[in-house]
Amino acid sequence: MNRKLAIGLLAALAAALIGSGWQIASRHGVTTSLGPLELAVLRYGIPALVLLPLLLRTGLFPAGLPRRQLVLLVLGGGLPFGLLVLAGAQWAPAAHMGVFMAGSVPLFTALGARLANGERISGLRLAGLLLIAGGMVVFGASSLADAAQNWRGDLLFILAAMLWAIYTLMFRGSGLTPWQGAAVINAWSILLLLPVLLFFGAPQLLTAPWTEVVWQALGQGVVAGLLGLVTYMIAIARLGAANASLSACVLVASGVGLASGALGSRV
Repeated sequence: MNRKLAIGLLAALAAALIGSGWQIASRHGVTTSLGPLELAVLRYGIPALVLLPLLLRTGLFPAGLPRRQLVLLVLGGGLPFGLLVLAGAQWAPAAHMGVFMAGSVPLFTALGARLANGERISGLRLAGLLLIAGGMVVFGASSLADAAQNWRGDLLFILAAMLWAIYTLMFRGSGLTPWQGAAVINAWSILLLLPVLLFFGAPQLLTAPWTEVVWQALGQGVVAGLLGLVTYMIAIARLGAANASLSACVLVASGVGLASGALGSRV
């Protein structure tokens, strides 16, 4: 195995594990003491501050990056994606996030690559994608009677997966390094969040237990917002968009484990 492939696989595995933890932390946060906006502040504000020195060199409008591609990067990997996931976590458990969002990403990525670049989907890859789609259908059908409100969260997770697939396709060829990409996406996300905060505020950051805020700051901001985004972009750069998106299927397995009750009570 060559070094490039090894680094890509390790980055993909790290991104999958971080994403799995983020799902559980987000579900816990929005069902206890914090809301989607509060978590979004931590998710994008902390890495934006940490990466500010790099942003000052890269700029909000990186040289050579088309404006349309920049918009799609922020839309798919930044605040709009995050708010869909965090809002969905209020309606459906982390197991559903693992199945519907992570399972949809490789499907939407393959479809986007086909439409945008004419990439063929055939052989084992097609069979794998069909198996993922079939598994999602089976899981969705089996969970319909579980809770009437779950479908709302499931729909938001699928929409979030569509945005993440767009981001996956747009980063490859952007000319940005993973760290530059993280700096730009988080900076634009917090700028987009500011008008929302001026109107709605984030009062639960002041009323929630400080231990909860600290743990979410670490999980949302440092682990997911910084390390998770960077490792996923490294996976895209080393493995390609389609292969990197398949790493999210590791999260489907963890979601199935959660749904089966193997890890204890539902989260």
